[in-house]
Amino acid sequence: MLFPGLVLPLNVFEERYRAMMRELLKTGEDEPRRFAVVAIRDGREVAPTAPGLPDPTSLPERGPSAGFGPDPLQAFHRVGCIADAATIREREDGGFEVLATGTTRVRLLSVDSSGPFLVAELEELAEEQGDGAGALADGVLRAFRTYQKRLAGARERSLATAAELPDEPSVVSYLVAAAAVLDVPTKQRLLQAPDTATRLAEELRLLRAESALIRHLPSLPAVDLTRAPTSQN
Repeated sequence: MLFPGLVLPLNVFEERYRAMMRELLKTGEDEPRRFAVVAIRDGREVAPTAPGLPDPTSLPERGPSAGFGPDPLQAFHRVGCIADAATIREREDGGFEVLATGTTRVRLLSVDSSGPFLVAELEELAEEQGDGAGALADGVLRAFRTYQKRLAGARERSLATAAELPDEPSVVSYLVAAAAVLDVPTKQRLLQAPDTATRLAEELRLLRAESALIRHLPSLPAVDLTRAPTSQN
């Protein structure tokens, strides 16, 4: 998941994404090098493996739409985020190390898989504030600080930073959405919220619920992780 204003480091190793990076490098350094980041709804980035360690004998599918089915559009969530690549560094093995920043939310309209990598038609989504965004942002910041403290305690770690948090409502909404420990469907719901106030109201509810859960149940067993099939996503 990528949210506007947040930084995304990437290790690019699949050929379809290497091809995309090579194409972006054709853009002049003084021009933006942009691509879209959209979460997978149904499918996989690479071939799944058996339970436990990845199976070195399983060969991943090939091609720009590998793992996404006959209609790639249906494999993705419809709202994503534009990433602006500040740095694209090619490694000796042909892969890339990329550092990008989220800029603008977009809606996915169509996907073309005829080339070496997927190309999408996108519609930019404006960020509307909504009613009461400022007051909600204050409440979310207080709830987020409580959540941070309880999460650090549950992980037996100290709260490492006392840095000032932003107070602009939309920035707060995206920072909390990215920083909270939430599953992809929940983060996706926050990303595609119709306005900042709606996103903040949902975050306030989630933070209070998560903080209460951590207080009463500070740790959970992870034995199921050893039994489920491993995906390289």
